Amino acid sequence: MADTLRIDDEDRVRTLTFDRPEAANAFDESLYLAVATALADSAADDRVSVVLLTGAGRTFTAGTDLKEMADLARRYAGGAPMGASGTGFSALMDVLITFPKPLLAAVNGPGVGLGLTLLAHCDLVIMAEHARLLAPFASMGVPPEAASSYLLPLRMGYQRAALALFSGRWITAGEAVASGLALQACPAADLMATAHGLAREIAAQSPAALTAAKRLLTEAHRDGVRAARERESAAFADLLRQDGTPDAILSRLD
Repeated sequence: MADTLRIDDEDRVRTLTFDRPEAANAFDESLYLAVATALADSAADDRVSVVLLTGAGRTFTAGTDLKEMADLARRYAGGAPMGASGTGFSALMDVLITFPKPLLAAVNGPGVGLGLTLLAHCDLVIMAEHARLLAPFASMGVPPEAASSYLLPLRMGYQRAALALFSGRWITAGEAVASGLALQACPAADLMATAHGLAREIAAQSPAALTAAKRLLTEAHRDGVRAARERESAAFADLLRQDGTPDAILSRLD
């Protein structure tokens, strides 16, 4: 875990830092599993009241590792079964949907793919003013992921979510705040101090009250999130088997 994820604790706040800067913090199987495990551990740890997600270096996360995704597409296109591949993504989604404590994000740079859809699972999002977000799925020949087809319309409104998912346009920090996807944008130099200050303020409250509030805020939507994941997974399997999908995925590396 130490190779891909940094974990720091202070004042009942646990900060998880995606630490693959040489790969723009892209999520390969090991990072998916590391973050899923760290979140599960944080949920069970009475010393942790709030979790904060951020990225090392200049990028929040470039999303799923495209080389791994393209390899999956090639194998599926050749008729291989789904098998156990991609279990890290599923493990992360499972723990996000049921995560019982406040989850914050400090978006320090570009967030692409999962770098956008992950934010819809966070309770509060702070962005650096220069940071921006992108949903590249349509250009890659794949459907939305991480229940974003359900959660983004809830967060951003239907038309803003549709524009993001259909067009693949960049979303600026200001636009993310205006849409409701982020709480605020601040200068990059102030990002971590601002995010940690907010996290400490929340962590100072009653742990039992925080978990009760989180449950009440999210429980009404859990069935919808799970159903969206099932629909997206079925669409993903279908589209991965189409000719040209691996090449479309890899073209994003150029």
